[in-house]
Amino acid sequence: MSFSEVVRFALRGLAANKLRSSLTMLGILIGVAAVILLVAVGNGSARAISDRIEALGTNTITVMSTSRGGSALTKDMADSLVDPVLAPDVKSVSPVVSASATVTYEGADHDVNSFVGTTPGWFAASNTPVARGAAFTQDDEAQGRRVVVIGPTVAEELFPGIDPIGAQVTVGGALFTVIGVLDQKASTGFQDANDTAVAPLTAVRQVLTGYGSLNSIVVEAAAPGKVDAVQSQVSAILEQKLGNSTSYRLQNASQLLQTQTATADTFTTLLGAVAAISLLVGGIGITNIMLVTVTERTREIGIRKALGAPRRTILTQFLIEATLLSVIGGALGVVAALVGSSFEIVGVRPVIVPSSVGLALGVSIAIGLFFGGLPAARAARLRPIDALRYE
Repeated sequence: MSFSEVVRFALRGLAANKLRSSLTMLGILIGVAAVILLVAVGNGSARAISDRIEALGTNTITVMSTSRGGSALTKDMADSLVDPVLAPDVKSVSPVVSASATVTYEGADHDVNSFVGTTPGWFAASNTPVARGAAFTQDDEAQGRRVVVIGPTVAEELFPGIDPIGAQVTVGGALFTVIGVLDQKASTGFQDANDTAVAPLTAVRQVLTGYGSLNSIVVEAAAPGKVDAVQSQVSAILEQKLGNSTSYRLQNASQLLQTQTATADTFTTLLGAVAAISLLVGGIGITNIMLVTVTERTREIGIRKALGAPRRTILTQFLIEATLLSVIGGALGVVAALVGSSFEIVGVRPVIVPSSVGLALGVSIAIGLFFGGLPAARAARLRPIDALRYE
């Protein structure tokens, strides 16, 4: 008997019990789709967070206060970090204050989550380019001019269909002139990175935050390779000024990205392992169904052996039946995963990993061969006389 005839017999055997075969393939389908989709969710979440970290600039150090009173970081402290002798590798220093604020334009209100006050160097240091209009200048900051650069979300909410450049908005009872719109940024799904506004530090302190402490200080290194050197230089200056290294915390963007990447890889692997359990359950289902099939077709096996069918042919037929169940189920699972990846899951856009598709499909085929081997071997071992006597 040729291989094509064996395959035809296997397909005929599966078609004889369509519902049972369909349910078995459904188990493999769910397992394969779960593996691919959960790995895609983990990868999508990791990519979104990485984009946010990279958007901050991987050659920056962020100085943050750990004091409960928040009095550790001051404008003078930020100015002291611009020191060509003690900090030769520092390119720019941007003091930052931030508060939530309601922005009003012609009767329309919008609550901005992050109204930032800073200096012009912040745009380059934080990798936040201006898409339309222009950023404010050092002169705007020195004169305390009330100008603002708004994020795309603010522009859409307050200026639908019109150009916001030159418009005057009210913030904290004061008028600010819109001079630019920031470029679009990727969001993680938990917080809108585009719902922001940036204005000169002096103006924001006058109108919103007062002249208290800073929220943070963004320090830009002269080159990505000098970030660690800048961190040491900044730490040395702050210890001289504050005398207490526990009152502030340095956040290295490149180290944060490396840590996040390692954590994301672990998280994605864990998701894939959990999903693989459902694929294993599907394989056990194949064993169960094929054992039932062998039992039901015992007389058929006996007749075929009595007519001269070799053991190898019987073994091959049942192995092919089990493998076809896993292959068809796996292929449908890949299709289901690709369709599912076009939708957001828990606020995350899944990003399919090609290797996970190949791995899930390969594992499903291996499962068909492995879990189909026991029933196939049982069928091949049946003695013709015992099979013919079976009722």
